Amino acid sequence: MEKWRRFNGQMIEKPLLDAVEETIIRETELGHKLKVCIGTDSQKRGNVVEFATVIVFLREKKGGFMFIRNGKSTKKMSLKERMITEVAKSVEVAYGLCELLDFYDIALEVHADINTDPSFQSNTALKEAMGYILSMGFVFKAKPDAFASSYCADKVV
Repeated sequence: MEKWRRFNGQMIEKPLLDAVEETIIRETELGHKLKVCIGTDSQKRGNVVEFATVIVFLREKKGGFMFIRNGKSTKKMSLKERMITEVAKSVEVAYGLCELLDFYDIALEVHADINTDPSFQSNTALKEAMGYILSMGFVFKAKPDAFASSYCADKVV
């Protein structure tokens, strides 16, 4: 089971749902209006694909912070399959959190590290990824607006 951690490396020992709820309560009590963005990025290193999924908590006009989960796969994948796997990892986390976020009225976006420009290879997965995310009822963002996957997850993969 892949463990979640904070950016400073501190492990999140409790179940993710509990940690997220405590975070929402704490941040709300501090007067912050939150938005949550979830994204995944991957990197191929030899025969291993390394993944990083992030939950970014954005404080309106006050910066943000994130929870991080890293994982690896030795399965041989095409670029398109890797992009769809990234999206699936993000959707899995979003689906697990959506009831909690709805309860606290917190906006949720799922970010895909897929380029909207057809001249980029990752664009081959755009239609499927967008359909998958939107069919689950989530707000979808792709590059250049997908900072959770393109910047945040990219830094920790």
